[in-house]
Amino acid sequence: MAEPRVPGGSGTELSLPDGPTVAASDIDLGMREYVEDGERYAVVMDVHPPSRFFPESLVAVLQETVETADDFGEFGTPHLMGIVMEEFPEKVASADVSDDGTIGCSMIWLTEFDSRRLHEIIVELVVELMEHAISHADDDDAVSDFERQMLEFDVAEFVEQYRAQREFTSEHDSAL
Repeated sequence: MAEPRVPGGSGTELSLPDGPTVAASDIDLGMREYVEDGERYAVVMDVHPPSRFFPESLVAVLQETVETADDFGEFGTPHLMGIVMEEFPEKVASADVSDDGTIGCSMIWLTEFDSRRLHEIIVELVVELMEHAISHADDDDAVSDFERQMLEFDVAEFVEQYRAQREFTSEHDSAL
């Protein structure tokens, strides 16, 4: 959904169907949300670590177990955003800005969700991925144990606690 900028401009724009059109050059590395007319849109870049959404211990497990066949190498933020785009194609705009040395990243995603809702969606989708993987296990006890744990797992509470732990007090100003 990336489009060339208007004549006389330079760079790339991201356009959401029912949202803003944002110049990639207007997004900086520390930005987690773009705000326009009081609406908040999550901003994610490939350089944002997956630990933005999950503890390092879970990221390590995902990187060890999820195989990737792309140029990104190990499982990371681009894969998380790919899962989101697959589930919500009309709610995510992306741009490959790897040819623009002024941006500081290779990929940018802008979503119609605010950063907190995006965080919840990513957790929900990874839990689904884990449920699918465990369903193929030959160990019925492990499957039952996982299913029991997932019944007790509260996505919103996890996100609340993790964001507090990571001190995401200001989506605009906090450092990665």
